[in-house]
Amino acid sequence: MRKIRIMEHISLDGVIQHDSDQGFAYGNWTTPFRTPAGLAAVVEAYGSRFDLLLGRRTYDAWAGFWPQAGDSPIANGLNAATKYVATHRPDSLSWGPAQDLGADVIEGIRRVKATDGPDLIVCGSSTLTSVLFEQGLVDEVVLMVYPVLLGRGKRMFSEGTAPRELAFVSSQATSTGVLLNTYRHVGPLQR
Repeated sequence: MRKIRIMEHISLDGVIQHDSDQGFAYGNWTTPFRTPAGLAAVVEAYGSRFDLLLGRRTYDAWAGFWPQAGDSPIANGLNAATKYVATHRPDSLSWGPAQDLGADVIEGIRRVKATDGPDLIVCGSSTLTSVLFEQGLVDEVVLMVYPVLLGRGKRMFSEGTAPRELAFVSSQATSTGVLLNTYRHVGPLQR
């Protein structure tokens, strides 16, 4: 059985949005904090082999960038990964290898998770992330927390997301103040 791992670049106030082309004023806000050592830590967090579990908007945004990103460990890994996509337009998945999850997305995710293979990494895809937590399908969360407050933008979780408990696994800091925090998903928050 595969693990589902959520990996997000996130501001201190919970913003994960990066797309300046969609009217977001602070696009590319992670750029000033990038270092070779930080990239190596992110590549290590992804692992040597992984597949992707993506919502359609994230898939489309990445399909427009990563195939032309050139030769790098992260680009090579993302391009080689099988992309499992929550979509109503499966015939237009041109960035492959790719498979749609079917009409019942949750059943499709359960089916893929039950197979042998590398971990399934979820990035962006905030709508999908909330559903995965609600269904108890998340195994691990890696938050790359940047020392910025953005005030507005798409957040990792929407208002009304059910409370969840996470157990701390590890933390690693970069020279620019980015923290790579790893957590194991425990389940619903116990009172």
